[in-house]
Amino acid sequence: MSVQQFVEGSIDANKIAIFSKSWCPYCKKTKALFQKEFPDETPLVVELDERDDGAAIQEYLREKTGQSSVPNVFVNKKQVGGNDKTQAAFQSGELQKLVNL
Repeated sequence: MSVQQFVEGSIDANKIAIFSKSWCPYCKKTKALFQKEFPDETPLVVELDERDDGAAIQEYLREKTGQSSVPNVFVNKKQVGGNDKTQAAFQSGELQKLVNL
């Protein structure tokens, strides 16, 4: 399976997909938000630093979204963005609308 197939399949097959790094404080905040506010949802979390192809996945996500940082969050196939955008989307109510589509 190619990196592109893995990323697109992960986004398509999961309501919430979070591309993350296990040590990243912003990723931890984003994962905590979903855990706290959406306890009935189980996001797919891909820890890029724990995968041999993590750098290639991150590069593909940069090409796909223009965002080179993590976390890179997708909800119902729509890119939400990184931690700041995800937190802002939650504050505005937009994240809840996306999760409940």
